[in-house]
Amino acid sequence: MARFLGRLGGAAAAHPWRTIGAWLIALVAFTALSTVFGGTPHDDYNVPGTQSQAGTEFLRANFPQMSGADARVVVHADKALDPAALEALRERLGRMPGAGVVAPARLSADGDTALIGVQYDIPVTDFHGTEGMDALRAAAEPLNRDGVQVAFGGQVAENISAPSGTAEGVGIVVALLILVLGLGSVIAAGLPLVVAIAGLGIATAVVALLEKATDISGTAPTIATMVGLGVGIDYALLLVARHVEGLRRGLSPREAAAHANATAGASVVVAGLTVLVSLFGLKLSTLPVYSSFGYATFAAVAAVMVAALTLVPALCGLAGHRVLPRKARRGTERATAHGGLTARWAAGVGRRPILAALGSLAVLAVLAAPMLGMRTWPQDAGSQPASNTTRQAYDLVASEFGPGANGPLLLAVDRRKVTDLDGLVARLRAEPGIAAVAPPAVNGDAAVIAVEPKTGPQDEATTKLLAHLRADVLPDGVLVTGLVAVFADISDRLADRLWIVVAFVAGLSLLLLTVLFRAPVVALKAAVMNLLSVAAAYGVMTAVFQTDAGARAVGLPHEVPVSSWVPILLFTVLFGLSMDYEVFLLSRVREDWLATGDAQGSVVRGLSATGRVISSAAAIMVAVFVGFALDPDVTVKMTGVGMAAAVLVDATVVRLVLVPATMALLGRANWWLPSWLDRLLPRVEVERAEEPVLVG
Repeated sequence: MARFLGRLGGAAAAHPWRTIGAWLIALVAFTALSTVFGGTPHDDYNVPGTQSQAGTEFLRANFPQMSGADARVVVHADKALDPAALEALRERLGRMPGAGVVAPARLSADGDTALIGVQYDIPVTDFHGTEGMDALRAAAEPLNRDGVQVAFGGQVAENISAPSGTAEGVGIVVALLILVLGLGSVIAAGLPLVVAIAGLGIATAVVALLEKATDISGTAPTIATMVGLGVGIDYALLLVARHVEGLRRGLSPREAAAHANATAGASVVVAGLTVLVSLFGLKLSTLPVYSSFGYATFAAVAAVMVAALTLVPALCGLAGHRVLPRKARRGTERATAHGGLTARWAAGVGRRPILAALGSLAVLAVLAAPMLGMRTWPQDAGSQPASNTTRQAYDLVASEFGPGANGPLLLAVDRRKVTDLDGLVARLRAEPGIAAVAPPAVNGDAAVIAVEPKTGPQDEATTKLLAHLRADVLPDGVLVTGLVAVFADISDRLADRLWIVVAFVAGLSLLLLTVLFRAPVVALKAAVMNLLSVAAAYGVMTAVFQTDAGARAVGLPHEVPVSSWVPILLFTVLFGLSMDYEVFLLSRVREDWLATGDAQGSVVRGLSATGRVISSAAAIMVAVFVGFALDPDVTVKMTGVGMAAAVLVDATVVRLVLVPATMALLGRANWWLPSWLDRLLPRVEVERAEEPVLVG
């Protein structure tokens, strides 16, 4: 692998304009294909094998006009509302595409607020872009002109995802500043950004083409951009740093590019493959929307990895010695002591490994502790900023009609099994957690009953009520569905599947590292440390979002549960990203160990060689992820906070303290390999090329 990558890097550096031209042609071609043949995002929220899904299918068969999406139109004025105006609004709502049933206006006690429910005969995922909201706004326009407030809630309003671009902009600007400080050259700093953006350009087009072939969630491209931007800059940075190192040793630009690709490029391939392998774990969630996150992120990581291995040597070859700091080109750069601060730090940790290991484990335990109180719930309007129309509708409904009106339960009743509908309604009305029960709607052998809890959708009491109804109150033949029931089933399914995903991803990564480094102890230790980093991220995320102070600090109005979508997504991505740093560090440590046989010194020298690059790469990743924490979408915001916390912990507490401490304690045992396993494992060399590998 190293020889092939070296030849690839040397060829790209020798013919930079051909390589750049090929990328431009590919970018134009993919963009044109996606423009002509690309699709649009489409969420698939089906949860196979759950009661809520069975209830939805029952409604589709027996009440098609009520089986699709829902919307809530909330009208509010400073005085009593005009009934004629409300009836005219109902008529306009009934003429909207896909509208099945428009309920009569429900007035508040003082008559200044009205709630009109709209049931569609198509699922929310069949609306393209903002067409559903556009129709709602058009229907409400006459009231708006009269100075009446109209706010929108329900699935149609809440399912719109419109990234602002602020997150990407903040991440890129901060990343550029870090790169300039770390590399000392504006040209060298700009290369990783150009490479990452080029790779993401191809990935964006590929995702658009995938949208034509399968369902891709509207949030998936944003998550893919977040991960792709971070790893793309990281991979390019590692290659640029190795290239600069080669130039300082007196290699020509072409030789330095070949050497960087043969050494650091091999680490990039391994790190990228680890991320890609981890993404396969999303399939184990059994939810189609998670698979779409995996497809989009897979495309982004693969594209930026290929871009790093081809564009970095081409651009470095084109730039020549200008990637070096100006002082280095003039020969006035001051030499620093060998190893620098990182080497002295690693040596200091090695002298007191037990104290360092215990101290770092204590810090990780404190950070992870809030995870024990994590409560998950898919995001809804109650998590949105107060400026959003969905949040305004949510608050108006809660204050005028009770919090449960924001999340009614729908009971799908098979009348062949349940003959006493009146008795069922009476039992439901007697339940202490239920605020209201609507009269049954009957269609032949089927009926549907709307039940309104006393508590809101995010309230833990609501999910307890749902579980109680299913287990103790409702007879056979009654299925509970509706948005709250679907969300509860999603949360339960994801909580159950999390441990399967953890075992799959950790096991595959353990196997991959064992093959690469031929050291099962090192591989097991790396997997355990990555699990600790993820646990710390979970704890930080819980502490931030499940406290009022933390939630307000990231732009939310109050504490919210952790989005059910985040833990599995965060784990699969973070485990792969953490392995990036592990591969970068251990490849250098192993290279030194094989050359010297010095277990303690190889750790110090390996950490010294990679410390600055890993620290810069981690700082860039943290900046990118913090930028995404500014995104208005709560799922993206939580993912950004969790990833930023994990990378920061991984690059400081784990890589700078726990890794050198444990490797010092284990000594030569780090590299123990039983003879039977040595015979079984294939040989894969990472960062072992000592001389430049050039094309003919």
